[in-house]
Amino acid sequence: MSDVGASVLARAACAQAWTLAPTLNLATLLVATLLLSGCRQDMQDQPRFKPLAESDFYADLRSARPPVEGTMARGQLHEDTYFYTGKIGNNPGDYMPFPVSDDILARGRERFDIYCAPCHSRLGDGNGVVPSRGFPRKPPSFHAERLRKAPLGYFFDVMTNGFGAMPDYTSQVAPRDRWCIVAYIRALQLSQGATANDVPAGQKVPSEPPTFEEPGSGATLPVIAPKIESKEEGPK
Repeated sequence: MSDVGASVLARAACAQAWTLAPTLNLATLLVATLLLSGCRQDMQDQPRFKPLAESDFYADLRSARPPVEGTMARGQLHEDTYFYTGKIGNNPGDYMPFPVSDDILARGRERFDIYCAPCHSRLGDGNGVVPSRGFPRKPPSFHAERLRKAPLGYFFDVMTNGFGAMPDYTSQVAPRDRWCIVAYIRALQLSQGATANDVPAGQKVPSEPPTFEEPGSGATLPVIAPKIESKEEGPK
């Protein structure tokens, strides 16, 4: 075959290859698509352990694994045992783990009115809305002699672990807020059993009603006007 003939045949072969290239690429794409569709795996079918199911992977056959020994989850160290339990050893303590201020009592009152008052009432006498609507177990009054003498840690422990028909409030109320409620309960007990000798000097009984700068509405709280202290004039 002459050089001219070989050149013509080469050009023809190249032209045929370029013509078949799109067809081959399309066929390859279709085959790959079919293969990949056969490898589909939905989320509900993915390899996983069912809760508390048996597993041959571990020697004890438990799929639910305990925490690694000697480790602690972040935020769960709880070094201050009394702060998180209200107990000294096995007995409830009788002191606050932090100083009590007006802000602490205000926070305690807010949390008490939300979580405790529905059963215990805002006075703490046990006549809340829940027992008044037919709940079979009426909670005891905080003003009973037994609870007036109960140590502070007792109230914290009951909120943490529950007692009788009362469930625990660990997930709803943080430890610090539980202590704020404890402080407010003690203040509530004092308020309902105070005598004239317990009233600070210069404080009127009953207290004067507050005056308001703004009465508030259904969507806003009233704004209490600041007290103006009168200065006594000295002898002229």
